[in-house]
Amino acid sequence: MGIRIPGFHYERIPVGDVRLNVAIAGSGPPIVLLHGFPQTHLAWRHIAADLAHDHQVVCPDLRGYGDSDKPAGEHGGRTYAKRTMAADVVELMRSLGHSRFALAGHDRGGLVAFRAGLDHPGTISHLAILDVLPAVNMWATLRGTAGVFAFHLYLLAQPTDLAERMIRADPDLFFGHFLDSWLHISEAIPADIRAEYLAAAREPDAIAAVCADYRASAAVDNADDEADRAQRRRLDMPVTALWQDPGEMVLPFDPAAIWAEWATDLRTATVKCGHFLPEEQPDTIIAALRDLIE
Repeated sequence: MGIRIPGFHYERIPVGDVRLNVAIAGSGPPIVLLHGFPQTHLAWRHIAADLAHDHQVVCPDLRGYGDSDKPAGEHGGRTYAKRTMAADVVELMRSLGHSRFALAGHDRGGLVAFRAGLDHPGTISHLAILDVLPAVNMWATLRGTAGVFAFHLYLLAQPTDLAERMIRADPDLFFGHFLDSWLHISEAIPADIRAEYLAAAREPDAIAAVCADYRASAAVDNADDEADRAQRRRLDMPVTALWQDPGEMVLPFDPAAIWAEWATDLRTATVKCGHFLPEEQPDTIIAALRDLIE
């Protein structure tokens, strides 16, 4: 255990077949904050500290990430399916005494949050999803040269251990590439936090877990989303969807239109920063979350 969020206490809580590393603080209406790739719960450190003044804030490391357990994943299996990871979150909160809670997720955590909203609509009171699209929409929109910026989605989803072997050759170079190239406000991830992310990600079992997570998105997550779309399942709770301002780049998709297909009560906005919204623009994200849940 390295850096901690000040004022939070930490527990390792069993859920299903794993134990999750969880940071908890505050009292009041509960909210769970889920991080993305290649990060840990520390991505929410600024926002968690603010919300803990009047909410119980729960920040887990997702299975496969940070100090949470990293079970072996099999190609085409459900160990790292977002349905499985969403069930982790629901069971975690039940173990803390909450049958209903707000949920916010960034990047991979946003996919878990999306799945939790679809699978557990009576449990999720409010939903915020930052800078990610559902798997079925993401794969459909990445065509032609538009897929270059998301090359890692294809690499990590390869069915063999090719990606693991490549990453193990220089994990800091691989994961550092994303921490650097996706960041527009350089001071938002200081050296000590960056080092913490790299230390967590470079472990061999963490590398394997990340690949299993992305393989799941290309296989079972995509299929689960396809099935729900065919059945016209929608998110009925209030939803906020935020994404980075692409600047001069023309996105190959319309995020607002995509999220409007899934949510009946939707708020959308762009945020002037790079991919790491919770760290680059924490005040903006705090305001958006408070507007959603209060």
